[in-house]
Amino acid sequence: MEDLILRLLGRNDYTPSNVPQLLQRLGLQPGQQQPLQQALRNLEQSGQIVRTKAGRYIQSREADLVPGRIRVNRQGKGFLEPEVSGLREIIIPESATGTAMNGDRVLVRREVARGARATEATGTVVRILQRARTRMVGTLQSSKQFLFVIPDDPRIPHDIYVAPARDTGRLANIGDKVVVELHAWESRHSNPEGEIIEVLGPPDEEGVDMLSVLRQYNLPLHFPKKVLQEAGLLAKPRPQGEPLPEELAGRVDCRSHDVVTIDPDDAKDFDDAICLRPDGVKQWRLWVHIADVSHYVRKGGALDEEASRRGNSTYLVDRVIPMLPEALSNEICSLKPGVDRLTKCVEFVLSNEGRVLEAKFYSAVIRSKQRFTYKEVLAVLQQPGQGGPIERMLHQAHDLAQHIRRARFRAGSLALDFPETKIRLDAHGRVLRIEKNENDVSHQLVEEYMLLANEAVAGRLMALRRPAVYRVHEPPAETRLEDYRQEVLTHHIPAGNLSQRPEVQKLLQRLDGLPIGPALKIGFLRSLMRARYAVEPLGHYGLCKAKYTHFTSPIRRYADLVVHRSLFDNEKTSPHALKPLAQHLSETERNSADAERDSKDLKLFAFLRQQLKSARPEPYPALVIDVRNFGFFVDVSALGLSGLVHLSSVEDDFFVFDAARNHLVGRRTRRVIRVGDRVTVQVGKVDTFKKQVDFKLTGMSRESAGRGSRPASRPDRRDPARPRRDQSRSR
Repeated sequence: MEDLILRLLGRNDYTPSNVPQLLQRLGLQPGQQQPLQQALRNLEQSGQIVRTKAGRYIQSREADLVPGRIRVNRQGKGFLEPEVSGLREIIIPESATGTAMNGDRVLVRREVARGARATEATGTVVRILQRARTRMVGTLQSSKQFLFVIPDDPRIPHDIYVAPARDTGRLANIGDKVVVELHAWESRHSNPEGEIIEVLGPPDEEGVDMLSVLRQYNLPLHFPKKVLQEAGLLAKPRPQGEPLPEELAGRVDCRSHDVVTIDPDDAKDFDDAICLRPDGVKQWRLWVHIADVSHYVRKGGALDEEASRRGNSTYLVDRVIPMLPEALSNEICSLKPGVDRLTKCVEFVLSNEGRVLEAKFYSAVIRSKQRFTYKEVLAVLQQPGQGGPIERMLHQAHDLAQHIRRARFRAGSLALDFPETKIRLDAHGRVLRIEKNENDVSHQLVEEYMLLANEAVAGRLMALRRPAVYRVHEPPAETRLEDYRQEVLTHHIPAGNLSQRPEVQKLLQRLDGLPIGPALKIGFLRSLMRARYAVEPLGHYGLCKAKYTHFTSPIRRYADLVVHRSLFDNEKTSPHALKPLAQHLSETERNSADAERDSKDLKLFAFLRQQLKSARPEPYPALVIDVRNFGFFVDVSALGLSGLVHLSSVEDDFFVFDAARNHLVGRRTRRVIRVGDRVTVQVGKVDTFKKQVDFKLTGMSRESAGRGSRPASRPDRRDPARPRRDQSRSR
């Protein structure tokens, strides 16, 4: 029925028709009116057609209406990811988002800019097709007349009016964290209404902070019973998780190889392993082994359906919400040392310079010789000439990986790495210490070989013309690159045509040597598109790879599991069926990234609030990343946070904003504060509702230098999703 309707509405001679007219034109009987109306509702819900005010139906594209998923930033600005192939991101001004909330599927009326910005499209939300979530977490407050909830998500601009909680199992008190079921919300000019369905408790009660994150992002605490039963049946007949003898048939036996895993020190799901051997005089043979999850997780089973629903594992600051039950993720699939494990292998023959001469793909069995942490590998690499055969292999693997890395950057890959922070908690869930993780050579050793495997698998799938899910990172709009270029030029830093990749590389290399560089580099990240999954192999802009997919982490990413099936099982899935799955996986990935960020922020905010209570806040080195007439923004890398230093908090001088030079000048001391300056700050205020931290200036570096910039922030919204192995497991 839906196909019939779409074909009719797509005809050149079609005129907008109402239900009785459609019934006649489709040649349907009067008794078929009900299924016709249901089909029309389905097509409206999907955004493919729209009903006019006169009750007549037309295709959405005829009215420049585009369905898609909207992302809203903290300033209220929206960005639509169109579901129509070939359309780029559509920008939705704050005043045009209507009642759309972050993640909703919406219908947008598209307007294409004229003149110099002709490639940039803007739009207005005209309809909510589907809410991303109807349950919100927030803090219960009251006024004289009513109760309301302040949402934890700062992207929701309105408080939610609520009635007193009923039958939640716990009495709600003012100040408690609660879960609200949102009712219909029709106008942005009125507050939404809802009902309290769960009381989580006081925000400072142990465990409530992480429970709030779990509820806010709809993350499950437990697996369904049937999923655990299926996992138990798989694990039970396998001592130490080793495969059964009959499961080794047809596999290449690599158990004698010096296979090793390299992971973070707290990892338990080892899904990749490597082995490297000389192959003649000027060649190397590299084996990249990936856990064979597809052997155990069969399509259509309870495990598969739950893994598909979750999309990926989520790594909160205090726990992991795994995609697969522990019996698989930490046991029979995990490439633990000293036990047999099944893998999917990409075997390479590489030149001394790291060029791929040959690649083979097959199922294998391995017995990992040793499990390394990144710190252990770094220690090995810092002591050349020591250790046994495995240590020598690590040195050889490092040298070859660096050859591959240099060749990758010569080919156009962009250097977009930033240090990241890892929060360690004590037994009570409080911050014990904050560690900075650099992308050192131990990480790069693994990274380059995983990139190599991802690229080779994508190329193989494309050559075989098999439907698959690809990891894509589309080029940024030229208007955004030009806006960023103009920003850079205001700092008197040379910048060429950034639509040319060599000019981007030159600029990034130039920024690495400047005090202002980190702030401007963050600005570049914000101009990029966000990586996503798609059925079309659109390539990866950040990595400069025309062929790229995700193959190396099937324990924690469902997309990789789909790719394994496409390559090795020749799974008969059409691109049409894979498209909604790719969109779903992009959404679950983003949901997890937001949850991971919020879980870190909550612990950091509590940590900083405790500093304020102690009256002994710690000093932190910080980088000035933006200057305004009311203060300046700083990035505190030791905390992984950005925040504002209000000028009103500076007690020993009065600063004046020089708009022409975009800097602040102290009237008394003549001190100048510019973008790129290094300063020392301490926490001044923590606003949990707005999820903001204000800092106080305590000192300035004599070497501070730089000139003004626009606001910058941690690169979370437009992360190019480089396949890096770090504490957030976001490779």
